[in-house]
Amino acid sequence: MTPQLHNGRPATLEDHTESELAVYDFLDEHSIAYQTLTHDPAHTMEQCDAVRKLIDAPVFKNLFLCNRQQTEFYLLVMPSDKPFKTKYLSAQIGSARLSFASDDAMWEYLRIRPGAVSPMGLIHDERKVVHLLVDKEVLQEQYFACHPCVN
Repeated sequence: MTPQLHNGRPATLEDHTESELAVYDFLDEHSIAYQTLTHDPAHTMEQCDAVRKLIDAPVFKNLFLCNRQQTEFYLLVMPSDKPFKTKYLSAQIGSARLSFASDDAMWEYLRIRPGAVSPMGLIHDERKVVHLLVDKEVLQEQYFACHPCVN
């Protein structure tokens, strides 16, 4: 697929998931300006970097985590080149050791499948179960790129 940049939602919406369309609806309903780049799926940080170059915005690593008991869930947004150290993050947030949450929990709370984790998935967390954790380096950016709940 040839990458295409759109102001707002893509021009054609066939073959788009319900979760993805909900993201566009949310952004439009809240008058949030955004651009959408349609492209082939990116499965590695190197492929994400190629996408980043097309849109001139940082692409971050998004990790869906849970505590050992699987009672607390977290969505961590951090720089793509920064190593994730579960020991340090667990201590910072006062949690039992963190690990990656299950695919089932990812779908239940965020309506996202592996490979498409995104802060946009939080619009689907109606029960407010997932805690958003944002690395301070991310907050220094004016814009950033993320999946619309689909890779």
